[in-house]
Amino acid sequence: MPDSHLANDTPDGGRLAANIMHFARTLRAAGLPVGPGKVLDAVQAVRTVGIAGRADFYWTLHAVFVNRRDQRHVFDQAFHVFSRNPALLKRMMSLILPTSRPEQVLEKDELSLRPVAEALLGDRLQAAAGEGAGEGEEIALDAALTWSDQEILHDMDFDKMSADEMRHAKAAIAKMTLPIMDVPTRRFRPQPAGGRIDMRASLRAALRAGGDFAPLKRRSPRRRHPPLVVLCDISGSMDRYSHLLLHFLHAVTNDRDRVSTFLFGTRLTNITRHLRHRDVDVALDRVADAVSDWSGGTRIGHCLHQFHRDWSRRVLAQGAVVLFISDGLDREEDSRLDREIERLHKSCRRLIWLNPMLRFEGYEPRAMGNRAIMPYVDDFRPIHNLNSLAALVDVLSGPAANAAAMAEWRKAAAPGRRERMPLQ
Repeated sequence: MPDSHLANDTPDGGRLAANIMHFARTLRAAGLPVGPGKVLDAVQAVRTVGIAGRADFYWTLHAVFVNRRDQRHVFDQAFHVFSRNPALLKRMMSLILPTSRPEQVLEKDELSLRPVAEALLGDRLQAAAGEGAGEGEEIALDAALTWSDQEILHDMDFDKMSADEMRHAKAAIAKMTLPIMDVPTRRFRPQPAGGRIDMRASLRAALRAGGDFAPLKRRSPRRRHPPLVVLCDISGSMDRYSHLLLHFLHAVTNDRDRVSTFLFGTRLTNITRHLRHRDVDVALDRVADAVSDWSGGTRIGHCLHQFHRDWSRRVLAQGAVVLFISDGLDREEDSRLDREIERLHKSCRRLIWLNPMLRFEGYEPRAMGNRAIMPYVDDFRPIHNLNSLAALVDVLSGPAANAAAMAEWRKAAAPGRRERMPLQ
């Protein structure tokens, strides 16, 4: 296809190559890994395929710029806004410009539009903020009572982060380490002040001395951190959290040995081998290719049964610590979850449940899946921001949770407890 056709085949009479480059910049600002090479590939692909229709143009760019399932939604919204959809553009403007509606009532799909809205309208947002600051009376702030940007970022919910905040959060996660307390093993190592006498080493020393007196050799148990097994929920309700947690799991996998990671939604997928790649982008691309049930339903009991059948004997040996990351919302209505979570609890050293729902004040485990899981959990923790990730260090390197606190959680999840109905 000649270049003249590309230069004039646009709704506004501009150059198509320039528009594609501008669109690629928007995607990069929204968080997609779009470089100069992909821009050239997109231009060449459009030259080859042509733009006889809107659908052809959409899917041609989609094939070049989208590599993972989690990128589809951002690309779709950016394309529709970029192609001048007035309704969607107005909606995205309402998300970032000052409104009377509180942020807490934004719907899930609206929150997912924030990266695209900020990428397209970031300059306008700054200009609007500057104009708003000039209006009205001057307000004096006490800087001693303000938090730094870093502190605000660490306390911010993953579900409310913008594209720029997500990038800073990923950079902070990449630097995290997860020390696990050392535990004694069945093997021993020589130690002069050890608590046990090593009879074999003592006899060998006596033989080397020719029967003369030789000091007794001592030994002590070797200490090593236990294996770490992660079971992470990737259902629709966990979508925003699971993608950031994958960055955390990649950092942990490359920081220590004996880490096994599994993703589950409607089926179980072992991604341990993919996360061992040093480059986080390459690792997550391989994970996206291996997992086929992103943002779908949840079958916790079925996935745990598959885990016990295929993997538990391999990864739960030597007293493994299990991180179970899920909101506990299960669509199955049978008793399989009770049996499988009990088996998991009996097969590991500690079972730690990380639930993002704990970010809500007054949360109680009333759902069916929560009631089935809670009796077999050793520790119950939130996992919704950077501070909660940092708190895992104290959880895994210290003793088990307070027994009184866990008793209260189990009491709240007891099947016999009836929910209080609000007054009409």
